Amino acid sequence: MKKQFILFALFISVLNFSQNLKKEILKITKDKNATVAVSVKGIDFPYEFNNENADKKLPMLSVFKFHIAAAVLNEVDHGKLKLDQKIPLKKSDLLENTHSPLRDKYPNANVELTVDEIIKYTVAQSDNNGCDILLRLIGGTQTVQKFMDSKGIKKFQIKYNEEWMHKGKEYLYPNYTTVKSLSLLYKSFFEKKILSEKSTAYLMNIMLGTTTGANKLKEQLPAGTAIAHKTGSSGKDGNLTIAENDSGIITLPDGKHYAITVFVIDSTESEAVNTKMISDISKKVWDYFNSTHKNK
Repeated sequence: MKKQFILFALFISVLNFSQNLKKEILKITKDKNATVAVSVKGIDFPYEFNNENADKKLPMLSVFKFHIAAAVLNEVDHGKLKLDQKIPLKKSDLLENTHSPLRDKYPNANVELTVDEIIKYTVAQSDNNGCDILLRLIGGTQTVQKFMDSKGIKKFQIKYNEEWMHKGKEYLYPNYTTVKSLSLLYKSFFEKKILSEKSTAYLMNIMLGTTTGANKLKEQLPAGTAIAHKTGSSGKDGNLTIAENDSGIITLPDGKHYAITVFVIDSTESEAVNTKMISDISKKVWDYFNSTHKNK
């Protein structure tokens, strides 16, 4: 009877939080001209929240570099690639007018980089040239799609690389996922259902070192909080921000983990407003989980 009472109390607590979180998100997004999609999933504890936009197919932007890195590491797991394998960097690989710390460091190319180095540039620093080098290495976006399909990932599509995405906004929307699908993917990834134990730990470590999006999910969390995340941003197209995204796995002080995905889509708000919505939602979720786990 005592166990049943505890489970019932936990159910009521979770239900109340979900209802309160829905209200808090509505307050945060009130009068904002944007579509905001939110999904939260407990990884090693039971919890799930999805707002009314969580099942909409929305553009990922650079968030898709997580999926690309996972597909590359699958090749490593199967012995088709090695992390220390050298890849020649050519001048033609370094497109201008795109975010590329890799190009900034090696403007004249003519060097060799390891697969490991290129993955780190692509994921942690969201390098667009590195992204396309990896895609060429594994056979294009179709290889990523087939891999995700093989793992049962639903409502995910990747059709265009970064070079094509820079040709026009019509090439951004076909690279989509739902925030619900992505949070579930992060849970499966953490549980080592997507990659080997070694590759899972490797990619988690890179994501913990992400340098982009300091003003999004992690902004209001306590200093030193472990957040393995991947961001995405379209920048402005006139007055329109097609996507301002952040997603990943957050570790609570008690060692438990949760996945959180927040996409702000088709917004005419400023960058500051868009990122603040993500930051505020992240803080609300953190405060609840931290307080409930602390009181157990």
